[in-house]
Amino acid sequence: MSDISGSQKAIIDSRVTDQNTSIDSSRVEEAPVKKKKAASYFNILFSGFALLSDGYQSGVISFINLFLGKIYGPEIFNATMKSRLSYSMFVGAIVGQVGMYFILFSLSAASSGVTPNGLLWMMVIARGVLGVGVGGEYPCSSVSAGESADEIDPKRRGGLFVLVTNFVIDLGYVVSAIVPVILLAIFKDNLEPVWRLSLGLGIVPPLSVLYFRLKMADSKSYQAGAIKKKVPYLLIFKRYWFRLSLTSGLWFVYDFIAYPNGVFSSVIIDSVANGESTIEVVSWNILLYSFYLPGCLAGAYSVDKIGRRKTLAFGLLAQGIVGMILGGVYEPLSKNCMPMFIVVYGIFLALGEYGPGPTMGLNSMELFPTAVRGTCYGIAAAIGKVGATVGTLAFVPMQETMGGYRGPFLVGSGIAIAASIVAWFLLPEIGPEGMAEEDIAFKEYLEKNGYDVSQLGIESSQPATIEVDEVIDNSDIAKNTSSLKSSSIRN
Repeated sequence: MSDISGSQKAIIDSRVTDQNTSIDSSRVEEAPVKKKKAASYFNILFSGFALLSDGYQSGVISFINLFLGKIYGPEIFNATMKSRLSYSMFVGAIVGQVGMYFILFSLSAASSGVTPNGLLWMMVIARGVLGVGVGGEYPCSSVSAGESADEIDPKRRGGLFVLVTNFVIDLGYVVSAIVPVILLAIFKDNLEPVWRLSLGLGIVPPLSVLYFRLKMADSKSYQAGAIKKKVPYLLIFKRYWFRLSLTSGLWFVYDFIAYPNGVFSSVIIDSVANGESTIEVVSWNILLYSFYLPGCLAGAYSVDKIGRRKTLAFGLLAQGIVGMILGGVYEPLSKNCMPMFIVVYGIFLALGEYGPGPTMGLNSMELFPTAVRGTCYGIAAAIGKVGATVGTLAFVPMQETMGGYRGPFLVGSGIAIAASIVAWFLLPEIGPEGMAEEDIAFKEYLEKNGYDVSQLGIESSQPATIEVDEVIDNSDIAKNTSSLKSSSIRN
């Protein structure tokens, strides 16, 4: 074989250099894409996991009501005090702002007073302050999870959002029933440490993800669409007042039905338990709360399969029908076949988690542009907590007026059926690209009305550096070089 001329060597060297550069650049381009995907997954995971404590604190108060009623009796822990303790967190959530979140679980658990009434009032106040943290946490976590899910796969955004928000909250309810059973098995009839530890252990989930939450980055859509200053409130209200009213009203109805039936579930079960022990009553609640999970999983599948509007309308209608049946046969069913009563009660709750549970937050996240998504979501969620408060306050009067616990089931079910009709005819359907399309439409709307759209978007606080995780194997380059040289020589 003859020697290679200088020009041939130059050509070969040039080709090798080009190929190595191509290999390097392609791998460098792949790295940030993979990192962005990983960051979105982590945002979803850690946004959702802290919501476990929100579900836990909402569910555990049902058992605290049961325990305190047995400790202090109906004269001290009467229906009025029971309602105050139950709705105090919802009141705090309405005005929720981020702050003091992690010490507030301890405030509730450490409640004390010179008299039993003083202790109960401190608990009411502590739960209200806790609600401030919950109210600030919930919209931020949910919106961040939704935007990150959209970055991963818009077609599966709905299901991903539901799995890391509502499903995690529902799991918190189940855990809130398991923990008291374990504590009752340890402390037996000594209910004082049981209720204090049941409340205090709610601090574990948020503390476990605190570090990661502090390190989370803003979503790409937020960085591109957030309003830095001079928020055009009037323009926003003119464009979105109907959607905001619709999502807020539907959320009010859902929380009016769902929260009281969860908060007072242990009291309801205790009233039909025919002398069963405290640990048996709480154990029945594990079964009852477990119905939340399959309902939520079905909703996560349904929102992407048949759409948000149909899922919400079907869920509300089915829940209303089952609730009417449950209210109608409440007395004979609860007295003669308690296990069947628990199952029907569980189906009623599961249908709430199939339809309205997943779609309330999803609609409030998707129907608004990035610039005002967090604010509108927070307003709708706050109106929902007003519904939870009103429903909790009205629970005992409905019970007394309508002849027992059947009353709240009948009233709530009638409202659910009416809300299903509203949802079917008035709620817009959002497709996979709906969030991006709404951002574009909102920007065009602002431009047409003379707003300076340069105010949209913020600069990322993260340095624009690229770290390549994969190390290019020099042996691969050597093989490519050798192969190219042989090919060139043969040619």
